[in-house]
Amino acid sequence: MREEPRPYAGTTECASPCCKCAQETAQLEEQLQAWGEVILVGDRVLRWEKAWFPGVLIATTTVLFLLIYYLDPSVLTGVSSGVMLLCLADYLVPKLAPRVFGSNKWTTEQQQRFHEICGNVVKTQRRLVGWWRRLCTLKEEKPKMYFASVISGLLTVAWIGQQVHNLFLTYLIVSLMMLLPGLNQHGVLSKYAAMAKREINKLIKNKEKKNE
Repeated sequence: MREEPRPYAGTTECASPCCKCAQETAQLEEQLQAWGEVILVGDRVLRWEKAWFPGVLIATTTVLFLLIYYLDPSVLTGVSSGVMLLCLADYLVPKLAPRVFGSNKWTTEQQQRFHEICGNVVKTQRRLVGWWRRLCTLKEEKPKMYFASVISGLLTVAWIGQQVHNLFLTYLIVSLMMLLPGLNQHGVLSKYAAMAKREINKLIKNKEKKNE
């Protein structure tokens, strides 16, 4: 059996956002401790620690969606099968993971990385909640802008969904989500974001010059 993780410093009750974040991170670590080895392996794959990991991600996603396309299950069958697999994983993974990975000791480095992953999950969750609250604030303070933004966004999504097959569109979305951590880790996202920012700034400057 591996060593239990030490409680993260700063988990005592405190009203500050940092302490609340630390508390939530510690709670998430405790909940996911049985999945520790699996999460660390998945983290290494998603961050492309080896050059062939992106190919594994794309191949796995492609095979999965080809299987769904071939079987063509109904919505009820698909949902039931997915929940069943999750239940099986929740029961089997904590029992089989130590045997599969052959780890009998939870090292400090592993615990630190596991803590970072849980912290990132908590931060992402808090960002989503913050965006939702800002959207609610926009609805209260500027209802016209809220209405126009939401309706235009939903119309755009509906138009895209009408133009592209739903299973293929889902495949593209899932593939992009699987590749995002690696793209971010290797600086691809920041590179293209900076390029897009420069182009937008050029367009704004050209427009300002024309208006002068």
